Amino acid sequence: MSVPLARVSRHEVRLVPSRICRRAVLNIRHNSTTAVSEAEQQNLSWSKYLGIRKSKRKWETAVTIPACILGLVGGLAYFGSLESDATKPIMGIDPLFFYSGCTVSCMGLGYLIGPTIGAAGWRMTHRRTMNLIEAKDREFHRHIVKNRVDPTAQSATNPVPDFYGEKIGSLHQYRQWLRDQARFRRKARFAEE
Repeated sequence: MSVPLARVSRHEVRLVPSRICRRAVLNIRHNSTTAVSEAEQQNLSWSKYLGIRKSKRKWETAVTIPACILGLVGGLAYFGSLESDATKPIMGIDPLFFYSGCTVSCMGLGYLIGPTIGAAGWRMTHRRTMNLIEAKDREFHRHIVKNRVDPTAQSATNPVPDFYGEKIGSLHQYRQWLRDQARFRRKARFAEE
């Protein structure tokens, strides 16, 4: 009696009993590394894509707040439990101020790590459409680079409006971003003349 082989992924082969083999062959998921086709890109409209971008930003913000609180609580728990001698400064700073600064730094670390954790969680929930989203991301960033203004012309009275387009979450906001870029170009051009 021979035992058939079933391919689980491109690099892994398992031995499978013959009666399970038929089911396994039908349930194999093929990995493709090919580029996203034009027809698949059209399934994700701009309004859907911008809504997805907005939800990603909400995930990042929603995780940042608890990460900040956890950093602060962790810093308070650790640095609050250390015994220190007030007569011995740490790097020339009073221990109370030094440990307070370290606690606030822990909160800042939570602020920096929070969006990364939120983006990773968001990516885990959107694994199936990731190829489409990344293709639209590339196209969106090409639009942003093409339409954004030259930041060398900025001044204190005329700052660059949302240079990277991070706050764009809908078609209306994208159109407003384009109008803001045009307004900046006009102000910068007329200020020079």
